[in-house]
Amino acid sequence: MHRRTFFSLAAILLLPFAVFAQAKRPLDHDAYDIWKNIENESLSHDGLWVLYSLELQDGDAETKVHGLGTDVVYSIPRARSAQFLADSRFVVSLVAPERAAVKEAKRQKESSGEQPKDSLALVDLTTGGFFRVEQVKSFAVPEKAGGWLAYLLETEVEEEEEPEEEAGEGQEEPEQEEKDAGSTLVVRDLSDGTERRFDHVTEYAFGSDGRYLAYATSSSSGDADGVFAVSLGGGAVTDVLTGEGHYKSLVFDSEGRQLAFLSDKDDYSADEPGFALYHWRAGSEAAMRAAAEGSDGIPSGWWVSDNGQLRFSENGSRLFFGTAPRPAPEVEDSTLAEDRVDVEIWHWEDPLLQPMQQVRLSQERNRTYRAVVHLRDNAIAQLATEAVPEVALVREGDGDFVLGTSDIPYRQLISWDSPSYQDVYLIDVEAGQSERVLQKLQGNARVSPDGKYVFWWDNVEYAWFARNVSEGRVVNMTEGIPYAIYNEDHDWPYQPNSYGNAGWTDGDEEFLAYDRYEIWAVDPDGDNPPRNVTDGVGRRDSLRFRYVRLDDDEHSISENENLLLATFNVRTKAAGFYRDRVRGSAPPSELVFMDRRFSNPSKAKDADVLMFTRQSIQEYPDLWVSDPDFENMRKLSEANPQQSAYLWADVELIEWSSIDGVPLQGLLYTPENFDPSSKYPLMVTFYEKDSHNLHAHHPPVPHRSVVRPTFYASRGYVVFVPDIKYQVGYPGESAMDCVIPGVLELIEKGFVDEAGIGVQGHSWGGYQITYMVTKTDLFAAAAGGAPVSNMISAYGGIRWGSGMSRMFQYEKTQSRIGATLWESPLRYIENSPIFWADKVETPLMMMHNDHDHAVPWYQGIEMFVALRRLGKPAWLVNYVDELHWPQDYHERRDWNIRMQQFFDHYLRGAPAPVWLAEGIPAAEKGKTLGLETAAQAEPPDGV
Repeated sequence: MHRRTFFSLAAILLLPFAVFAQAKRPLDHDAYDIWKNIENESLSHDGLWVLYSLELQDGDAETKVHGLGTDVVYSIPRARSAQFLADSRFVVSLVAPERAAVKEAKRQKESSGEQPKDSLALVDLTTGGFFRVEQVKSFAVPEKAGGWLAYLLETEVEEEEEPEEEAGEGQEEPEQEEKDAGSTLVVRDLSDGTERRFDHVTEYAFGSDGRYLAYATSSSSGDADGVFAVSLGGGAVTDVLTGEGHYKSLVFDSEGRQLAFLSDKDDYSADEPGFALYHWRAGSEAAMRAAAEGSDGIPSGWWVSDNGQLRFSENGSRLFFGTAPRPAPEVEDSTLAEDRVDVEIWHWEDPLLQPMQQVRLSQERNRTYRAVVHLRDNAIAQLATEAVPEVALVREGDGDFVLGTSDIPYRQLISWDSPSYQDVYLIDVEAGQSERVLQKLQGNARVSPDGKYVFWWDNVEYAWFARNVSEGRVVNMTEGIPYAIYNEDHDWPYQPNSYGNAGWTDGDEEFLAYDRYEIWAVDPDGDNPPRNVTDGVGRRDSLRFRYVRLDDDEHSISENENLLLATFNVRTKAAGFYRDRVRGSAPPSELVFMDRRFSNPSKAKDADVLMFTRQSIQEYPDLWVSDPDFENMRKLSEANPQQSAYLWADVELIEWSSIDGVPLQGLLYTPENFDPSSKYPLMVTFYEKDSHNLHAHHPPVPHRSVVRPTFYASRGYVVFVPDIKYQVGYPGESAMDCVIPGVLELIEKGFVDEAGIGVQGHSWGGYQITYMVTKTDLFAAAAGGAPVSNMISAYGGIRWGSGMSRMFQYEKTQSRIGATLWESPLRYIENSPIFWADKVETPLMMMHNDHDHAVPWYQGIEMFVALRRLGKPAWLVNYVDELHWPQDYHERRDWNIRMQQFFDHYLRGAPAPVWLAEGIPAAEKGKTLGLETAAQAEPPDGV
């Protein structure tokens, strides 16, 4: 195979792990450092090339570019944001500095400006030519054309100048604004390699077809400020708008012939300058001001917001932008810091709780309200308002109306009800007038592709509804479907969601809704009965059919073209793809189907080439390519050949019944070369339902919170992952009723060491485990991460990540109490482990971090101090300043090591490490991790 690697030294360091003929060994925590993940994969437009990145947990990545049908492979170490150009000739990417170099710079306490920076790499796929530039901040290429590349260089770090002499007595230096001086933009003609440079650039953008490039400049003196357009074919530069000020938010229309941007040049000298919206057409000498504070159509006291998104409608006749009330001038507070009163007032009628207001404060301060300029006559219409703040475009902005939504009347309900409610409006694009068409909808409404219907899921009627926009008539579209189209497995305390939909056919003729198995075509006007597109094959064969959209630009589905259907056997968990048509006499036909899990394929834009992943417990989800018939599937990548050197796992689907007789499924992972006549320690882990992941691959990565079944099976454990079916009001008991019978059935099979059964889970899983150990002594050890231990205090707690009250979680969602604390106080007590802590006989380890944004940290503390008071063996692991789970690689690795040590000690009799046997005193924090055993920690004799 012909391979070409750039930056050869780094590439050598990233050569695949050598696999030698030797005895297989169990997985250990060092395996994390050599296992790779495939990320950022894409197909070239012509379907002849595939690129993807091989990412390490804690190391430098490498991007591969494979030629399909050839043996050519290019490698770009440390590439990121790699992409093909539209002509499929080039790959361009930023290249990150070596991680070791960055760490060393930080170790030397270099400033961020002095630390190593990204470079840029350009590979010519036709010749193998390679081009590299150091110190690059960003790059851009035209969306629909090749031939051009623009990249922005890093600003040079200037040496600090000697301070000037202070002004004389009585003189005050006027405050000068610190302006971004911009940096050098380089535009490269890829046909011949010639380049042009433009100074002081802060922003830049290509027109989609590559005919024009626009850029904004900023200089400390202000004499080079402006927006300029370069005709890439002819080379001429047009001064679109110049003058001292700020210029930002450059955006072209879909044809690349119109440009919009914002500037405060006309108001720059004001204390609080306002921005204006500018519009330029290719061939014009200069941009025209399209909207500004005081323009007709913009509400009094409002201005053009520089936070608003600019967007042209698809046909280019409209320009959408953001407005907002002009904020009151900031008044300097001369009160001394020690004299200030820092107080919050929580009012019972606040729409949102104070913590939620704080979380959303920046969002609300920067909120913008969508408006539109009709470019034919420069008329402005304000579309979004403070009462109806959200606006969604229809027909890519070309529709006669937009869809407005508002949750403002129902914001208080967020604290205890779910899903959230909203009112829905049709807003006339010309005049800005609105009509409310739905009130207090619990869910989301959308508009059909051609704008003929507003449609939504009604969770009271369990049906899809449509409102004919022109007639105002509302129709239950799915009334005639003879099967449930809501999620029949739903076991939460709110009304069930739908199974979803595939979208609309061309011309808004039919809506395609799902039931558990099939796809149904329904008439949005209700004149024709529902039609089973998949002809009953799904229900007959336990197959779930779901439409795969291969074209990202597709808005609707052709009735006469082939549909690709992702297919899943809900009983056996096999998967693959079928083909069908919306209208056709033949039933769905199988293309590929096997005991594997597939990702949804992506398609080359201009070729019949599909790319997807395929996986099983043994098979890593490498990249595959094929034709649309899946007849010539070809494996493309080999991310982890070293797997063959390690003992691995097998998995099977098992079935049993709950205490109440409900049929259940679960996954049983066994060690390679499993011997059912031997005894194995058993690890039980669960969340809700996981049996559909029978064919999921589990590489050895340090998971943020839960045990990895392959890791433990490799080390001689059997791992059981049971499904749980809940009864509202009894979440803890439901888990017991499902899990314990499954474990007991495994014990009866004879291969489980009854004295060596452990259980582990996190968050909702952590709660269920903590509940279980108050009710059973079946487990020899338990690890429950971030558990709710006291539902009464948790009910009144805050999810600090969102600022929301936790009430909704108990009344309506996952915690499944289904009532308020005052309606069913005993349910809150019965389901709270804290009230039964005296019954715990199982050693319990909890990981609960002090910045947990989902489950309040005090929940873990409450359970820990209760067990400590009762003299029960308990540990609380806190990764300081971490959230609901550790994010940092080294802390995730540490948690996985501690879990293994904990379970190995209690389930297999391994020596206890120091942290487990003795703890780590506060005085020793940061000096030792305590991972060694007591024997290892003791100095040898004579030392």
